[in-house]
Amino acid sequence: MSEIKKSIRFFYLYMKRYKLGFSVTILAIIASTYFQVKAPVYMGKAITELANYVIGLAHGVSDKGSFMHSIWLLLLFYVFTVVGMFISNIVITFISGNATNRMRKGLFGKLQKMTIKFFDSHQDGDILSRFTSDLDNISNALNQALGQILSNLAMMIGIVIMMFNQNVELAWVTVASTPIALLIAAILISKTRKYIDLQQNEVGKLNGYINEQISGQKIIITNGLQKEAIDGFTPHNQNVKRATFKGQVYSGMLFPVMSGLSLVNTAIVIFFGGWLAFNGDIGRTAALGLVVVFVQYSQQFYQPITQISSMYNMVQLALTGARRLNEMFDEPNEVNPVNGKQISGLHSNVALKNVRFGYNEDKEILHDVSMNVEKGKMVALVGPTGSGKTTVMNLLNRFYDVNSGSVEFDGVNVRDIDLQSLRDHVGIVLQDSVIFSGTIRDNISFGKPDAADDEIIAAAKQANIHDFIINLDNGYETKVSDENSVFSTGQKQLVSIARTILTNPSLLILDEATSNVDTVTEARIQKAMDNVIQGRTSFVIAHRLKTILNADKIIVLKDGKVIEQGSHDELLDQKGFYSELYHNQFVFD
Repeated sequence: MSEIKKSIRFFYLYMKRYKLGFSVTILAIIASTYFQVKAPVYMGKAITELANYVIGLAHGVSDKGSFMHSIWLLLLFYVFTVVGMFISNIVITFISGNATNRMRKGLFGKLQKMTIKFFDSHQDGDILSRFTSDLDNISNALNQALGQILSNLAMMIGIVIMMFNQNVELAWVTVASTPIALLIAAILISKTRKYIDLQQNEVGKLNGYINEQISGQKIIITNGLQKEAIDGFTPHNQNVKRATFKGQVYSGMLFPVMSGLSLVNTAIVIFFGGWLAFNGDIGRTAALGLVVVFVQYSQQFYQPITQISSMYNMVQLALTGARRLNEMFDEPNEVNPVNGKQISGLHSNVALKNVRFGYNEDKEILHDVSMNVEKGKMVALVGPTGSGKTTVMNLLNRFYDVNSGSVEFDGVNVRDIDLQSLRDHVGIVLQDSVIFSGTIRDNISFGKPDAADDEIIAAAKQANIHDFIINLDNGYETKVSDENSVFSTGQKQLVSIARTILTNPSLLILDEATSNVDTVTEARIQKAMDNVIQGRTSFVIAHRLKTILNADKIIVLKDGKVIEQGSHDELLDQKGFYSELYHNQFVFD
């Protein structure tokens, strides 16, 4: 129940600004409902007057004025009903469109504030499904279900009032089966909710799997793993199918069960109305009109129950979508210190002091790690996979906070530095470069959108990618994307380096920037890296040791601990772990 309350609060947050629109909608629904529930009264009068007219003809009396008057009023009431429905639907459509748009903007804005930990611990496909599947479900429910639910609730209240005004006995007969209908609906709804929640969770997992497979399709094809990919897809798909089937079965039972109860109820009303006509105090012609009225009311009374029940599947999908969106909104934002210190660059050193850290509380990655990098110096981090090299990078840029110890810029703890100020002075070149949709100029200037053409060209020249760009038909205006790019893997890395050069960072982090390229391209990237490193404080994470031979200091990590540090020659003289790594690579090369 608490999850439903959270979902309702979520909708209230986005709907409360549309009070005027809801007021107009409710007034239109009340007016429409009044005309709709009043119309059967004139239908009954028309039937009564028609019967009187037919009887009158047998006695030579032929006045049909009362009959025509009732017919015209009936027609007029139906027209007003349609007008009220039209107004309410238009306003609801406006509200739902704007509210969904604000949800989408709010969700995307939230993503920009979230921690790296969230993205590391959630599949891309699952995050994407909240923007697509969950928001689509919310939009559909707001567009189709919200107005219908309000209209049907008003209809039910209006019909009950009209029935008891017309005839108390027939009114009680009509509503007598309501508790049975509500009990059956409650049972089916509880079953439906369980499987719809499960369905959306499984859809998120399926989307995550599909996204991974699409991203790695070249590897799958290269290794002939298509059958294995399908085998992995099948259980995810089966889980979605199973949850969807069960949810649809229970929700699908609502409409026929309610419709069946409505038909049974109508038969009971006709029977009891007939009994009143023959045994009651009402005249037979009047009883005929009254039975017609209550047959209409009986069908209309169950119509709201039936329609609300049939829309439950849509409503539950929207509530589940709201819950899943709420989960993201409840995730913590990056913590930016209040009145955080603004830095103008790196003036002295960067240091890790007695740092302990683990991505999970029960598994520590770095164990009492300390290191110091003076301004303008290049430090290389080496070590086997899983030793903690990339983790150090994550801490330097404050993607994660240490469990204990500190990371300091010029003696200032990074937790006390304004995040934007910190990241304005830290540049990162990752091993997997990213090309954004747009022009080559847009990609290079991504970190500095207001950069002048001369700055962009200078950065491209330093990154050894300028000559390739100007030989393209459209030069720097060439359209590219990550999927449809004119660049090779190595050239993408050079663009990434140019992008970093343009931001002119005080501290540079190169995370195995040459690990995914051939040796020829590696030489070009290494030259570009030398250009960008020159005069800057830098951390270089490398597996290929020949790329960091000129580092001012090499720090060797193993199992989350610093085991050796010094220059290349000093470490070779120690004949320790680094020396073993170096000679193994030398022999291999």
